[in-house]
Amino acid sequence: MPKTSPTQTEVEAESVPSSLRIVCEEATTIALQAADTPEEGSEKPALRKFSMTAYTGGAMRLGGWPYPVVVDLSGLRASRKSRPILKDHDRGSIVGHTDDIAISETKLEVTGTISGVGATAKEVIATSENGFPWQASLGASADKVVFIPEGKTAKANGREIAGPVYIARKSTLGEVSFVALGADDDTEARVAAGQYADVEDGDDAAEDTNDLEPVNASLNMSTKPETKQEPSAVDQMRAEAANESRRIAGIRKICAGKHDEIEADAIEQGWSVTKTELAVLRSERPKVPEQSASKPSFTREILEAAACLSVGIDEKTLLASYGERTLNQADPMRHIGLKELVAECARMEGIEVPRVFGDGSATIRAGFSSMSLPSIMENVMNKTLLAAYTNTPIAAFDLCSVGTVSDFKEVARYRLLGTGGFEQVAPDGELKHGKLSEQKYSNKADTYGQILMLTRHDIINDDLSAFMDIPRQMGRSGAELIDDLFFTLLLSNPKSFFSSGNNNLLTGADTKFGPDSLTVAKTTFRKQKAGPGTKGKDQKPINVRPEFLVVPVELETEAELLMGSAQLMIDASGTPTKIPVDNPHRNKYRVISTPHLSDSYYTGASGKAWYLFANPNVLPAFEIVFLNGRRTPVIERVEMPPNMLGMGFRSFLDAGIQEQDHRASVKCKGEA
Repeated sequence: MPKTSPTQTEVEAESVPSSLRIVCEEATTIALQAADTPEEGSEKPALRKFSMTAYTGGAMRLGGWPYPVVVDLSGLRASRKSRPILKDHDRGSIVGHTDDIAISETKLEVTGTISGVGATAKEVIATSENGFPWQASLGASADKVVFIPEGKTAKANGREIAGPVYIARKSTLGEVSFVALGADDDTEARVAAGQYADVEDGDDAAEDTNDLEPVNASLNMSTKPETKQEPSAVDQMRAEAANESRRIAGIRKICAGKHDEIEADAIEQGWSVTKTELAVLRSERPKVPEQSASKPSFTREILEAAACLSVGIDEKTLLASYGERTLNQADPMRHIGLKELVAECARMEGIEVPRVFGDGSATIRAGFSSMSLPSIMENVMNKTLLAAYTNTPIAAFDLCSVGTVSDFKEVARYRLLGTGGFEQVAPDGELKHGKLSEQKYSNKADTYGQILMLTRHDIINDDLSAFMDIPRQMGRSGAELIDDLFFTLLLSNPKSFFSSGNNNLLTGADTKFGPDSLTVAKTTFRKQKAGPGTKGKDQKPINVRPEFLVVPVELETEAELLMGSAQLMIDASGTPTKIPVDNPHRNKYRVISTPHLSDSYYTGASGKAWYLFANPNVLPAFEIVFLNGRRTPVIERVEMPPNMLGMGFRSFLDAGIQEQDHRASVKCKGEA
């Protein structure tokens, strides 16, 4: 796995949910008291109060998040107005509202009033009276999330948090719900009887509902002021002076002589102790470079590298293609699915994508309209195909020469006859012409391929690896195509390529594979003539040595034993005793064994016939040609017709194979 740079602890987290739902897990203790008697003259009954510890600062497993989540309590914000209290996060199921929200370094506490008048509020009260263990669930939006990689730690909520984990450094409080089950072990919610007080008109008119305050101490949001006697002017002046003195003392205590500028600004501008504390915390917090708003969350290269990691392409190969930095940035998304890839490609190009995938229509339409998705899919499929192609053994590449053609027309290959060798130059300096006879070889390339389609079903199923099985199979098919073309031609014996006339075919019972028949085949191979004419120079040997012993799988073990044995055991004359002798064939030839030679699918297949081949770079018996020298299949995007909902890709390979020089191989039938 690519490792995060040692100097980088927090990285901006991307492609994570924007909402947080903090749910308490342990059954909470709810205490109910009988409702107080209404005040004399009041027509309204007393309202129930509740209190809860909603979050204790630890890591949580939340749906939709790939790693645990920690909410940094120092960055949690709430509006001044009361927050709604719901049941099961249902906006139609109103229970009440909050009066006060308080945060310490390690926990979040909420108190409020059960002010709902519907069946939901009555259900909460009634079930609480019966002892039902209601739990709390807090809804918030994640405004800034950082990712702590594995092996790194970060501070939040007064503790060290070990990665891998997401930390919501900034979040905004939404609503609080009563739920039956939750996710934090150290919480408590209490419902009790409460006094009702009339709300005077205009009491909350001055509240700024858009003013967000950091919730680092107690933020009282109650809209029900207590009835008090109006203090005198002198008492008010004394109280204001005392409050100001406490404010300044609190500011100086927090700044502690280390933050003189913050202290001066806080005293001069009338900051609260809470605001000053937040300013000090922000100044001491390690600075993480913010991403520019003009740049997308991910680049095309990062998404492409993440998709390659998701389908299991070797990381060493990817490191050479993308570099360590890109691979490190892609690593947190190494399990990206098709849904996420389609959505991120659209967002990267500024196309609006729904937060909820739903039936996928809007997201898929947006992704298909982007320029990056087809390019990423094409590149990932090509890498997947190439990996499968190169990992599949191709025997034809060992036994054939490889050539290049520039088009699909037939090309000719010529060879010099024996009459065209080097001769002594006459005193007049004239060089004699070599001759190109009618003995020429031809070859041409043809196209082989297939088409595949990325459909809406593939994206909704969200299995990128399963979809990439198609280019993997294409890669294997491309490799198998080369061997299929070669062995089909070899076993069909085109134009009597192997024949007694060409002095490269041995038949009879004594050609059964073994040390003696191998000696005869080698001798026959070494005695090939320049030919094919009858002149003296045509009869000189070409002196080419065989290098490859080609056998069917039925003879593979026997061939390997013969090549690896230091000695052979032969019968002594007139006795049954076996006498060891040195093996003259040991390590002389490289054994190539394939199932094609004996498979009944191919015409002319045999489990007994075997072959000797020369090095094709010295003298080729067969030649493979590729258009413009491209040996691997290629995948390209194709436009789909209007009646097809999806994205199309085609894969093809331009190749051809033909026999060349019969002197480069010898066939032994292996039987009479």
